Amino acid sequence: QVQLVESGGGLVQAGGSLRLSCAASGRTFRNYAMGWFRQAPGKEREFVARISSSWTGDSTYYTDSVKGRFTISRDNAKNTLHLQMNSLKPEDTAVYYCAAKMTAYSGSSPKEYDYWGQGTQVTVSS
Repeated sequence: QVQLVESGGGLVQAGGSLRLSCAASGRTFRNYAMGWFRQAPGKEREFVARISSSWTGDSTYYTDSVKGRFTISRDNAKNTLHLQMNSLKPEDTAVYYCAAKMTAYSGSSPKEYDYWGQGTQVTVSS
């Protein structure tokens, strides 16, 4: 079992920044892939970013709409996943979820992830 708890959401003006965190517990954090997803009201949950396990090099991948603005990273000493979000836009408004997949690599489909956090709200005002 893996428990995931997100934090760091809030209300920010367009152009501002937020840093989301996801605290993980239950298994060796460095050994599995992690992802960030978001879900806006009335929309399906969508992929934002992912990072592979540390022993495969912490490879990262982003959806096109956040490339150059968001950065996913992991702190294995603290069992924590981060999402640094800069130059935020109103269309980034959503509930953000972290997710874990118990393999070295992961993809962009929510269905392949094994564990989920409860989500944290991000609201970007124009």
